[in-house]
Amino acid sequence: MSTSARLTRQKISTTISPRTLEYLEGLIARGEVQNLAEALDLAIEKLELHENRERLAAATEAYFANMSEKEAENERLLETALSQTSQGIDFDQ
Repeated sequence: MSTSARLTRQKISTTISPRTLEYLEGLIARGEVQNLAEALDLAIEKLELHENRERLAAATEAYFANMSEKEAENERLLETALSQTSQGIDFDQ
């Protein structure tokens, strides 16, 4: 971690469960992070990503649940067109 990153960090003092400490120490042991501060940052980043995905899934579900039959038909037409034009594309590259 760079010196400038250390200067912008906030110092906290707290207690955590043994299970949480084991998880954070596991991140260090696997080489994913170098210390507990980075382990906590990574755990929070993972949680935020999960929460964002859940929010997107809920919004998507609500969008499709509340659309009219005409809107649903337009979505199906768009889906078909997109599917046909994207054949042969390797999205893993």
